[in-house]
Amino acid sequence: MEPLFGVVLGLILAVASPAHGSCTCATNKWAVCAQDGPGNCTCRLAGSDHPVDCSTLTSKCFLMRAEMIPLKEKRFWRPPHGLSDSDGIYKPDCEDSGVFKARQCNQSSTCWCVNTAGVRRTEKGDRSLSCSELVRTRWIYIELTHKRSSSAFGAPDVAKALTQLFESRYKLHPKYIAAIKYDPPLIQIRLDQKKKPRWDVDIADVAYYFEKDINNDSIFHSNSKLTVSVNGDALVIEKLWIYYVDEKPPEFCMKQLAAGISAVVTVVALTAGIGIAVLLVLRWLHTRKYKKIESKEMREIKTPSLE
Repeated sequence: MEPLFGVVLGLILAVASPAHGSCTCATNKWAVCAQDGPGNCTCRLAGSDHPVDCSTLTSKCFLMRAEMIPLKEKRFWRPPHGLSDSDGIYKPDCEDSGVFKARQCNQSSTCWCVNTAGVRRTEKGDRSLSCSELVRTRWIYIELTHKRSSSAFGAPDVAKALTQLFESRYKLHPKYIAAIKYDPPLIQIRLDQKKKPRWDVDIADVAYYFEKDINNDSIFHSNSKLTVSVNGDALVIEKLWIYYVDEKPPEFCMKQLAAGISAVVTVVALTAGIGIAVLLVLRWLHTRKYKKIESKEMREIKTPSLE
């Protein structure tokens, strides 16, 4: 009877182990998952009560919050590189839906307005700053360069490979890929999404996942290095630039622009003044030399010859 019991127990453990091991979030390595019932796996963001839909991308706002959680709260996941930019490191405020709140503030009570990509679009102010709306980022321009390859890539093949990548890996519908232009080794990608239906991923989230993949800090649970293949040949991406274009122009005040123009005018004026001063000095030296020569010749003419 005991051997039979051992066999049954082994089968139960064999069945249960894969189920427990499969309780992970494929699209978010920072999600904390738990088996709360037979075949039911619930995942939530570290340090948050927000559930995570692991069948699609997690919003950029939620990801940025998860990145700020200390290592001990992320369990065995290593902390990613800190967000370093001109606005400093801050933990964003997110709506329950995952979108950024229009106004963001850091710990020093400095606030600013952002777009749907979380990028600052106004000057910084204090907590009295008001952001009337969250302006949508409609276009995202991605520029990247790749390493030179022994075999030449065709423009249609590159466009096809990248379209398939964005569709399969990032769940982005091809209709949001407005254009892909290839001028070796530069690749330009334009994403266009005026409105985002609830069932589609946001292009800002796609760009964030893509940027993390290029920087070898993938958000996906597998943490596998991104590989792009064009007709069997590897397309190795070297550099990446991302530009965000909103439906409405940014609201930076003219003080910064005026300061920049004033600095340029000052530099030009100083350069012109120095140039004029140098020309006057050279002219004075030349005139002085000419007068000396002329005076010497006059003295030689007036001096009588001894012969």
